[in-house]
Amino acid sequence: MIYTHQKELHNLLETLKNQGKTIGLVPTMGALHDGHLSLIKKAKQENDIAVVSIFVNPTQFNNPTDLQKYPRTLEADAQKIAQFSKEILIYAPTVADIYGEEVVAEPFDFAGLDKVMEGTSRPGHFDGVGTIVKKLFEIVMPDRAYFGEKDYQQLLIIQQMVRQTGLSVTIVPCPIVRNADGLALSSRNALLSESIKQRATIIYNTLLAAKERFATHSPAEVEIWVKEVFAQQPDFTLEYFTITDAHTLQPITKKEAGKDYRAFIVVHAEGVRLIDNLAF
Repeated sequence: MIYTHQKELHNLLETLKNQGKTIGLVPTMGALHDGHLSLIKKAKQENDIAVVSIFVNPTQFNNPTDLQKYPRTLEADAQKIAQFSKEILIYAPTVADIYGEEVVAEPFDFAGLDKVMEGTSRPGHFDGVGTIVKKLFEIVMPDRAYFGEKDYQQLLIIQQMVRQTGLSVTIVPCPIVRNADGLALSSRNALLSESIKQRATIIYNTLLAAKERFATHSPAEVEIWVKEVFAQQPDFTLEYFTITDAHTLQPITKKEAGKDYRAFIVVHAEGVRLIDNLAF
């Protein structure tokens, strides 16, 4: 069942919650792939009701061309969900249903998590993410919400938003889903030619090799090596590679015992921005 109006969906879910049903939410921007389906499966297993939202959120795009190019495949997405389970509720609102007449992002304090990596190249992006996720939480009232670790920075920011707003929802992180060659699944992969898609496995393979080097080299040396790898790849342009503290996302200059680290990479190919990360 596809709901396009938040009031209708909210009233239904409120009734179900009052009956003691638990609700799991998977927020998406559509163009669903096996990574999304793994989140949906988990939401269905762990809750009485699973809701999938499909909404390309304008306030998180600071590039109008990127917003315009983003794939919109609601009919195919609904079929994929129905093949998996006909019991899952789909919320596919219009921009007006979510935002009314004022399509603006709410400002948040993300404790510095938004000032690095994606935040430096996409100003206002995470305020847009926080705004739409907060609105979805208020509409759907989920007990649990499921997010993939491919967007790891976004995951930490949503956890921070929940702490800040006091919303009563548990954020469930889910592992990155990859194709057989290791490329992280993404809706944007559909925009790549088959040739580049096959060769884009260099992104994950470089992360794995960088993790090995991290055992015996400094963070700066590993970063230089990654830059050299992509300098030799004319079809791939490295935007950034960084190794950070896994909890604060601050770049590190040295390794310390007992700390968790994570490496993040962004590569452009055929005008498509591809992201990935790996625990170090």
